[in-house]
Amino acid sequence: MKQLVNLPRRARWAVPAGAVVVVGGVLAGSMISVAQAAPSLPSRTPAQLLASLAGQTSMPSLTGTIVETSSLGLPSLPGTGNPTSLSSLLTGSHTVRIWYADPAHFRVAVPQNMSESDLIRNGRSAWLWESTQNKVTHLTVPADAAKAPAKKAPAKPSSAPPMTPQQAANEVLATVGPTTTVSSDTNVTVAGQAAYQLVLAPKSASSLVGQIRIAIDGANDVPLRVQVLAKGAKSPAVQIGFTSISFVKPAAANYAFSPPAGATVQQQPLTGGTKSTGHGSLGSAYTVGKDWLTVADLPSSVLTPVTRASAVGNSGSGLSGDTGPIINALLKSATPVSGSWGSGRLLKTSLLSLLITNNGRVLVGAVTPQVLYQAAAQPAPAHTSQPAK
Repeated sequence: MKQLVNLPRRARWAVPAGAVVVVGGVLAGSMISVAQAAPSLPSRTPAQLLASLAGQTSMPSLTGTIVETSSLGLPSLPGTGNPTSLSSLLTGSHTVRIWYADPAHFRVAVPQNMSESDLIRNGRSAWLWESTQNKVTHLTVPADAAKAPAKKAPAKPSSAPPMTPQQAANEVLATVGPTTTVSSDTNVTVAGQAAYQLVLAPKSASSLVGQIRIAIDGANDVPLRVQVLAKGAKSPAVQIGFTSISFVKPAAANYAFSPPAGATVQQQPLTGGTKSTGHGSLGSAYTVGKDWLTVADLPSSVLTPVTRASAVGNSGSGLSGDTGPIINALLKSATPVSGSWGSGRLLKTSLLSLLITNNGRVLVGAVTPQVLYQAAAQPAPAHTSQPAK
């Protein structure tokens, strides 16, 4: 039987840091099979499961394969071949491999068709290898950072999408609050491991999120899978989870790296003082509202004047780089809308709503369109562009 608990006021739920980050940050893979018999585990309450996650001071050593999938019901988007592009973040699937010894020794590999991208840290040296460009970025980690306390997952810029279930779960759980109902569901088997299943659900009818499921390894208290389901859906729109995992320390050779012959190597110091200013290619975003009803108000760099014009029905070529064609593809499926807040175009899927107004604002959230209209009626933050001439 499911057990319910309401979380204390000391924590808060923020959709961009939780559901939207998980939604927008999923890169891809084949679907993860879940059709297995429920394993037997000692009984634990939702509060105990939350405490086990909150009490973690480090992630155990492991080797595994992670599959990430996203099916948001969006129109067909132009591909770029870049796994961190907006198109890849919103649609499709692919696989990530991870070798993790400790926060200073790990490797994350993202294999693609005839190419691969790797993030490696070996003590004070960190490497980013992009095979398609034959390019290597070498980061020197400060001595004090190299001796920093263990963290729950490999370090990653906050603007980047989560690449492991641990990172996704941390994003979700960091701000859970009283607007969330928490329950425990039937135990599951993920990557051959018996796991508990924690279920988070919004209380507000204006959220499009039905629930977020976090599968927690029964022996190691490590998140093995995170799933996001839209309201009324039986299958997840987004999930990130292990398909194989072994809790053993990987051999040192896995995070030893030398630039390939002929590769362009860029040296870059890592001071630790640089703040992230963006969400992927979209730059920084202001937020309107709170908890499950938080709406991201994206910056002026998202839209050019030409694209703003196309948002209200005029033709336009859109943005430079890969973002413009993607925005234009979304606009083709958007519906003209208007209200006291102004006019623009709306695209709604089972899990996301996107509003592009005629004065250059882009509002997105896992909320009903009415919530976006209310956000659009509020004064635009300083970062938004001026109306198209």
